[in-house]
Amino acid sequence: MKLSRLSLILAALLTSHSSFAEIPATLEQQQSALRSGKLSATELLQYYEQQIAARNPATGAVQALDPQAKQVAARIDQQKKYKGALTGLPLLLKDNIDAQGMITTAGSLALAENLVQKDAPLVARLRAAGAVIVGKTNLSEWANLRSSKSTSGWSSAGAQVRNPYDLSRSPCGSSSGSGAAVAARMIPAAIGTETDGSIVCPASVNGLVGLKPTVGLVSRTGIVPISHTQDTAGPMTLTVKDAALLLNVMAGSDPADPATLEADKRRRKDYAKGLSRNGLQGRRLGLVRQLAEGYDAETKALFQRSLAILKAAGATVVEVDLPGLEELDKDELTVLLYDFKADLNQYLAATPATVKYRQMADVIAFNQAQAERVMPYFGQDLMEQAQTTSGLQDPVYLAAAARIRQKAGIQGIDDTMRRHGLDALIAPTTGTAWPIDYKAGDVIEGSASTPAAVAGYPHLTVPMGLVRGLPVGLSFFGHAWGEARLLQLGYAFEKARPALPAPQLVR
Repeated sequence: MKLSRLSLILAALLTSHSSFAEIPATLEQQQSALRSGKLSATELLQYYEQQIAARNPATGAVQALDPQAKQVAARIDQQKKYKGALTGLPLLLKDNIDAQGMITTAGSLALAENLVQKDAPLVARLRAAGAVIVGKTNLSEWANLRSSKSTSGWSSAGAQVRNPYDLSRSPCGSSSGSGAAVAARMIPAAIGTETDGSIVCPASVNGLVGLKPTVGLVSRTGIVPISHTQDTAGPMTLTVKDAALLLNVMAGSDPADPATLEADKRRRKDYAKGLSRNGLQGRRLGLVRQLAEGYDAETKALFQRSLAILKAAGATVVEVDLPGLEELDKDELTVLLYDFKADLNQYLAATPATVKYRQMADVIAFNQAQAERVMPYFGQDLMEQAQTTSGLQDPVYLAAAARIRQKAGIQGIDDTMRRHGLDALIAPTTGTAWPIDYKAGDVIEGSASTPAAVAGYPHLTVPMGLVRGLPVGLSFFGHAWGEARLLQLGYAFEKARPALPAPQLVR
């Protein structure tokens, strides 16, 4: 159900539920309150519906509400059993993830009739654990792969998402609405997706914890794809512990997604187990020099203070170089363009009959025909390039895919960590949020996302603090299937550094 249809309902909620008791902010705290009887799932849902009504007009983060949410919460309360891993806890989904009874748009008007009749396996896992799916979040159209000049957070289906710390600035993307919704306290946690940077960048600039898991740990079936080589879903939360709680449920094999064949064997039973304030004691971290360059003086100063916190907590930090880093971009784009056409065509072919556009060529033609509505700010050059590719058996594609996995993974992250005896690699995640500018597009100051994204390895970002009132995150990334170690390191850093202030919007 679109938010435009809910304005009167939500306005009524503002009136009828204007005074809630103090609602705890995190999933961990809310779970405790539910289990102790201090809070019900219905009260929690009503509270967040109120926050959405109050703050979404400014941020544009929430795209639609799930009409089933109230019934789900009421059924949970009737059973009076809050023992499930996520029972009664509210979540938002990025609007490229299929949820039964809701439209999945990927930010595109071409998918405005994509009313989904089946949950993505990821969503089914969340529901089975007791989560209440509140709705969908806006995103960068086609996850930022429509145009090389795209503006993060803008889509023809949902307009512009804005950063809650400064509404004139970007929320980054493509999981823009997921990041902004959690930052604006319209939801305690959301699910994002990433191909390269689409979880960790919006998490960083919105002051959140964001985890991009190893490709193959979390099912991608029922998620509008960019690249089967690099795509994954992951949690975006206020704390590291909350990210671990969500990963406990999200991780697991899916017979329909061959990449997840090993997930059940590789996953940890409890990623929250072992989280400790002493998690940095005796650990060796590799500061990637190339990824720490090019930032302004204030961001560099914040990073240096964070390094001091890491060392004071017992970590050893050594400077390292990642070989071949500058060689990844061209081959990565080649792989993404080939994957995008093949993977999107497969998804579109399986959409309901109400969807008129059954392959990428149809979407391109739709965009051209509806250019005034769909392309007022930027075009579709990347989608057009993807359309010219000639299949996943093309030697050009196969060679590029082999090179980047080898350079980023085995010869890059793995060899560097083994050579220096490291527990993780670190760098600033990205710079501060930049002004929204439809002419210039995104102007990003640095990024640590590409090595782990291309390798398919895990990447965790945790807030370092504020620069000129804007959040900046610290990245931890490392070996495949190493989520537990990254969460341990990130948790200890989170506990050692000063608490991050909420946006002025919610104070």
